[in-house]
Amino acid sequence: MMEVQVAPLIIVVAYLLGMLIVGFLVGKLKIKSSADYMVAGRRMGLFMVAFSLSANNVGGGSTTGLAQKAFGSWGMSAVWYVLAAAVAMIPLAFFAPKIRRTMAITIPEVIGRRFGRLASSFTAILNILALFCLTSSQIAASASVVSTLTRIPLNVCLLISGLVVILYTTLGGMIADQISDMVQFMIILLGLAIATPIVLHDAGGWQAISEKLPAAQLSIDRIGWVVIIGYIFNYFCTFLSGPEMVSRFESAKDEKTARNASLLSAVLMAAMAIFPTLLGLAALALKDNIPGLAENGSNSMMAVTSLYAPAWITGLVSAAIISATMSSADSNLLCMSTMFIQDIYLKLLHKGQPEDKKIISITRLCNVIFCLIAMAISFLGISLVTMNTFAFAIRCAGPFAAYGLGLVVPRATKNSGLLSILSGTIGVIIWQVLSGGGFYLGILPVVFGCAVGVITFYLVNLIEWKRGVEAAPSAYLSAEEKAALIAKEKA
Repeated sequence: MMEVQVAPLIIVVAYLLGMLIVGFLVGKLKIKSSADYMVAGRRMGLFMVAFSLSANNVGGGSTTGLAQKAFGSWGMSAVWYVLAAAVAMIPLAFFAPKIRRTMAITIPEVIGRRFGRLASSFTAILNILALFCLTSSQIAASASVVSTLTRIPLNVCLLISGLVVILYTTLGGMIADQISDMVQFMIILLGLAIATPIVLHDAGGWQAISEKLPAAQLSIDRIGWVVIIGYIFNYFCTFLSGPEMVSRFESAKDEKTARNASLLSAVLMAAMAIFPTLLGLAALALKDNIPGLAENGSNSMMAVTSLYAPAWITGLVSAAIISATMSSADSNLLCMSTMFIQDIYLKLLHKGQPEDKKIISITRLCNVIFCLIAMAISFLGISLVTMNTFAFAIRCAGPFAAYGLGLVVPRATKNSGLLSILSGTIGVIIWQVLSGGGFYLGILPVVFGCAVGVITFYLVNLIEWKRGVEAAPSAYLSAEEKAALIAKEKA
């Protein structure tokens, strides 16, 4: 049995306590209105938004999962698993100012303005269902790291991880979420940037490591350009219709900040992509010397770091992995609660507009309840890959055309939005079954579903434009509505 790793454990415990302190202080000092709680008062600057976008995109799959892909058949080309996401942030910068211009809080709110309550409610249900799965998978990933360090049973660690997520998200809302995201991504980037050269040096240097690897493992395009381009499209689709991404753009202080934050996030993600890749390759080259290394390389990053780096470096990498997972868990949880309150509770279940403080209280209560449900799901032991694949597919494919194109096609008709949501959802489910969640005919399920939605969107519009059907209402507020909303949020 492995011994408890004391130094890494101390670093991780200090990190978790720090996140709780951030949540407590922000909740006491910064949360004055529901806008503060849900969209950080729309006053976040460039670096805060950019780091938060990056932290939300870099989860457990982009750290331990990336190292595992490098250890396996992907080799050096595993770097594209994150680098493709960085590339996808560049065209997203075109949409970011438009997202901020809506002055909305959620995706269903914008879809509801344009295409009606039915389209809005269906989108909200799809997103909430997906966010349950995503929150659950990230809590499970965090718990597995804590369990590895402490030798505490995994079920107990699930409770610990879930409790930390509940507390700092519930206390501090979006402001605490973005502060913790910034800290978390700095830990991810700096921790891996410090650890990787130390591990490579102590393991004999990169030249010695690379000589032990087959030449194919060192190819940057081993997975093929069809797969690489497929991943870029996949990330763009999931980012544009991803609630945690949209909420970051809505929290920016202005449209220019939203656009520049998307571009800066691309740089930040590209910078960290190489480190897990190199650690996974190092583990593969030295696998005969690494005790406890899983046959499939699932723990390759932690295993090679524990053997070839000092304890404090192992602690940094452990904190980086937990940061990667928790930065996604807190955002998913807050988006889920916000969407339920804004698009289900206030519009369908509650008559009248409650006081601002009551909205905050109900949202906090939802955070607790929803996280407990997500924790219960994590106890079922469902594959993290299965949950994540299903969640991203179901939440993005349907709303993609209605939300993204609804922002840039002023003449879009009401039926085009609703029918694109329905057809995109059906398309992604069919392709998910055919492909098993992977590539089928070179196309991922999310990309196929989004393509079906886009085709439906334009076909319905072309038909209805010829028939003289009037355009759906604008996605953007009028000057008077915008001024009233700003006054309300500042009050």
